[in-house]
Amino acid sequence: MSYIALSDKDKREMLARIGVEAPGDLFRCIPEGVRLKRLLDLPPAMAEPELDRHMTAIAAKNTYGEYESFLGAGVYDHYIPSVVDNLSSRTEFVTPYTPYQPEVAQGTLQVIFEYQTLICQLTGMDVSNASLYDGAMASAEAVLMAHRLTGRKRILVARSLHPQYRETIRTYTQNVGLVIEEVGYGDCGGLKSAELRKKMGPDVAGLLVQSPNFFGVVEDLKACAEIVHAHKGLCVAVAAEALSLGVLEAPAKQGADIVCGEAQSFGLPPAFGGPYLGFMACAKEFLRQLPGRIAGMTKDVDGKRGFVLTLSTREQHIRREKATSNICTNQAWCALRATMFLETLGHDGLREMALQNMHKARYAAGVLAKVPGVKLRFSGAFFNEFVLDLPKPAAAVAAALKAKGILGGLPLGPFEPGLPNALLTAVTETATKASIDRLAAALEEVLR
Repeated sequence: MSYIALSDKDKREMLARIGVEAPGDLFRCIPEGVRLKRLLDLPPAMAEPELDRHMTAIAAKNTYGEYESFLGAGVYDHYIPSVVDNLSSRTEFVTPYTPYQPEVAQGTLQVIFEYQTLICQLTGMDVSNASLYDGAMASAEAVLMAHRLTGRKRILVARSLHPQYRETIRTYTQNVGLVIEEVGYGDCGGLKSAELRKKMGPDVAGLLVQSPNFFGVVEDLKACAEIVHAHKGLCVAVAAEALSLGVLEAPAKQGADIVCGEAQSFGLPPAFGGPYLGFMACAKEFLRQLPGRIAGMTKDVDGKRGFVLTLSTREQHIRREKATSNICTNQAWCALRATMFLETLGHDGLREMALQNMHKARYAAGVLAKVPGVKLRFSGAFFNEFVLDLPKPAAAVAAALKAKGILGGLPLGPFEPGLPNALLTAVTETATKASIDRLAAALEEVLR
């Protein structure tokens, strides 16, 4: 392939061949109101040394490593075995684009197949796709899937679902004609079952409920599923902290029909904006409505085991109006890292990591709740995150902790105006008893 740039003459000839006068004519199908009519806010072209200095300066703004972090809220700091970094950085994994053509990439297709198998084992579902961009996108795709499967336009969403996931769902569905309604949470931090019963009806496609939810509380999925199924709706379970699946009962066994969420905890470090890894799985009768791609195992004409893309209901492979999604990448490299992470830890290792999260979070909740004026906001059981109710605005307290080198948690005021003093704190296996005790001591000092 030649990498020589096209001349203006080349471009004119190409446009003439397809019957348009200017590149802008190629975007006529995009409504005028949503087109970007300015240049992107980027600096001018640079020489390589200049670009290197520019990128180094940007990287230097990342000071996350200088702090003791107890941040979570959908992105978690977990230990990643070094083998994951070493193997996933091999050039054959990081260089290819769309690396799943069966004639050239049997290894990649096998990894995707194994990734799907692991997701099914964790969720208890029959089939999994080969990943989406992130948990928010997976949640929005699950809403559309529930709509397609039931033909109903009302969707209930737990208010305890991650607020950015709810925002993504609203953006995704604003031009589809779906009606999104929220179900509130009670004093325990979990979904109000009485409100769910009241809002359910024969026109509701289903319920999206996150467990552990945005406040860290483990929801009663079984009770939610029974209420939804009584009206022939679908129960969609969302897992923003996928590590919890290592110790909690699989959502499918609790009645979930579709399970989706964020798999960043499996071998992907916290990063501002990703790349992250959305996952999605469902019962086998819903297979053809699953967005994205599905890899399968088969045999070739000689009877040898092989791997292929078994189903791909996206617009590049079938007619646009028949596609379930326009997702254009399967995050294959992120799925590769997740597969390496899970297969390195194994069943027992994943459970051990999950148990460490639970035990350390309970110790932290205990010592922090003993700080004068501090108490736990919700009474529900939690995994590795919990909400502290502080005697002062949480944003000011978080800022004071940051000045001491500690990221104590996420102030919830911007997301829940009724909780200005609430601080969402996450404790993973990376925390030590000493670091938790330092947080408690710093919090007590800040609140004096």
